[in-house]
Amino acid sequence: MTAPIVSATRLTRDLAQWRDPGQRPRPAFRALAERISVLAQDGRLPVGVALPGERDLAAALDVSRTTVAAAYSMLRERGYLASRPGARSTVALPDDVLGGAVGSRFGPVGETASGIVDLSYAAPVALPAVGEAYREALVLLPQYLAGHGLGVVGVPRLRQAIADRYTARGVPTRPEQILVTHGAQQAMTLVIDLFTAPGDRVLVEHPTYPHTIEAITAAGGRVAPVPLITDSGSAGWDLDGLRAAVRQLAPSLAYLLVDHHNPTGLALDEPGRRAITALGRSARMTVVVDESLTELALDAPLPPPMAAFGPVISIGSASKPLWGGLRIGWVRADEATIVRLATARAPRDLGAPPLEQLVTALLLAEIEDLAEQRRAQLRIQRAALIAALAEQLPQWRWVPGPGGLSLWTQMPLPVSSRLAAAAAGHGVTLTAGPRFGVNGAFEHWVRLPYVHEPDRLRQAVSGLAAAYRAVTAGAGTGLREPAVMV
Repeated sequence: MTAPIVSATRLTRDLAQWRDPGQRPRPAFRALAERISVLAQDGRLPVGVALPGERDLAAALDVSRTTVAAAYSMLRERGYLASRPGARSTVALPDDVLGGAVGSRFGPVGETASGIVDLSYAAPVALPAVGEAYREALVLLPQYLAGHGLGVVGVPRLRQAIADRYTARGVPTRPEQILVTHGAQQAMTLVIDLFTAPGDRVLVEHPTYPHTIEAITAAGGRVAPVPLITDSGSAGWDLDGLRAAVRQLAPSLAYLLVDHHNPTGLALDEPGRRAITALGRSARMTVVVDESLTELALDAPLPPPMAAFGPVISIGSASKPLWGGLRIGWVRADEATIVRLATARAPRDLGAPPLEQLVTALLLAEIEDLAEQRRAQLRIQRAALIAALAEQLPQWRWVPGPGGLSLWTQMPLPVSSRLAAAAAGHGVTLTAGPRFGVNGAFEHWVRLPYVHEPDRLRQAVSGLAAAYRAVTAGAGTGLREPAVMV
């Protein structure tokens, strides 16, 4: 099978200012190789795609073919390109990156021995109650061992607990309206696959969760980004822009994160929720809302769920309020949609592990108290991150989101990808801003999760400040100032 090829034009766009003016002098081939490795690490160059030919890329970059050839050679030596006779070189990831070392796109399971602070993920550690729930669930597990342990819709006890949580939030729900999944990411993929035909446009906020873009593309859909307003005085959803996008593009699906949006932390108000559900009805557009961060309201309570205002498909998760290791998510929808999703899921897998489902059911029974524990922890950590930024990077600004797990932070200069590459040398790993957008957007931006203890966050900001000084030294005014809207 022939590998898909990244065009020289697209790769040139993603490489942006790869020459790094103002950084220490270094050979052009090395700067090019390092920049391509960053694109591979953060997923903008997917594993398995073929790079353009040396001659084509050299022409697009206005460099010699020798420069490109030397860069490709370095990438092969470092494990970022795989080659075989008679075929183009394809993107790969070295073993140390796949295993979670410095620069990993996914980050290590725990802290690294070298003291690296990993800001590439926005997932908190487990609450103490999670361990207690596992012990209690082990007592309950024997009653399930007499059966086959499979089930594409989920354990009845958990489906009931999730339905009860929606009902308590003002949306009456029956267990039959719930499908339990391997985390919210599987829920997202199932829904997008089911409702997206090849060529369909799918409306998303811009920026958005990176794996949403990947899921839409994998389903054959076309991403239709609508910018969020990120100015501190008017941050939020551009409802007029949404209406215009629906009118002009006729998307079949909208995938939105209205509860503490990832990465900005913004929350859609009640009039906005009513307007979007009405827009979905009038345009016959399926509206999907990702509620993975619903429980993390740090500054103000959320309005009622979107499902209170009209027919939407809701996706939830135990990962953010409780622990990512549970790998339990869910879909709430009408019963007919749940049946369709379960049917589509069956050829892929036969359900989540019963033990983790029991653990999640036990924890959901205490979710009000547990969510407040998590919120109290996150408020302290967010305050520590903001204080450190104000002290060490006073020119950086962030979107005033009222909840979630991260700050969407704007830098004076468009150096996000270069910062991600340099930060590893200063004890920090992070995800470059363009991972959250399309067409190379968000080089002025970086997501900074506040999921670590305050001391670790202060250490991370110190590393970021050093890395930022390194990549901007001598930049002067040769780089564009940031825009208010993205």
